[in-house]
Amino acid sequence: MVNPQMVIYEEEFNQIQSSVTNLVKAANARVVFVVDKNGQLIAAAGEVDDLDTTSLASLTAGNIAATGGMAKLLRENEFATQFHEGKDAHIHIQLVGNRVILVVIFDSKSSLGLVRLRVRKSTEELNTIFESLDRKPEKTTNSGSPFAEITDEDIDNLFND
Repeated sequence: MVNPQMVIYEEEFNQIQSSVTNLVKAANARVVFVVDKNGQLIAAAGEVDDLDTTSLASLTAGNIAATGGMAKLLRENEFATQFHEGKDAHIHIQLVGNRVILVVIFDSKSSLGLVRLRVRKSTEELNTIFESLDRKPEKTTNSGSPFAEITDEDIDNLFND
């Protein structure tokens, strides 16, 4: 099932980016990013210059979807946390409030225990931010659309000139 597109305002984006940046430092991680469940990168921090973040974001969302299928087969709601261990790089993936995916890439300079501890705090922060975003559209329904006040008559007049 495809999730509806998420609207993120500048204030909330800055909060998300700040949380991601803080997590890189607190967890001694190489890279941290937040992805929506459709695979769109929302925010990233750390050593992202040498990474194809678009592909990583998309593959991470696919990984979450596949794992969700396995969870259903095992009569679980979801597997909210995943960990992949490589020779030099490790990936900790955390589903945040069933809305977005938090990805932490780290190496031997950090530890899984530290990452998990810091991710727990960051997940709470991100959950609060996304909950406030969920409430925001209720306040700004049609007033934000530049087309809200255009009538059919206005469109007819535009093309009849």
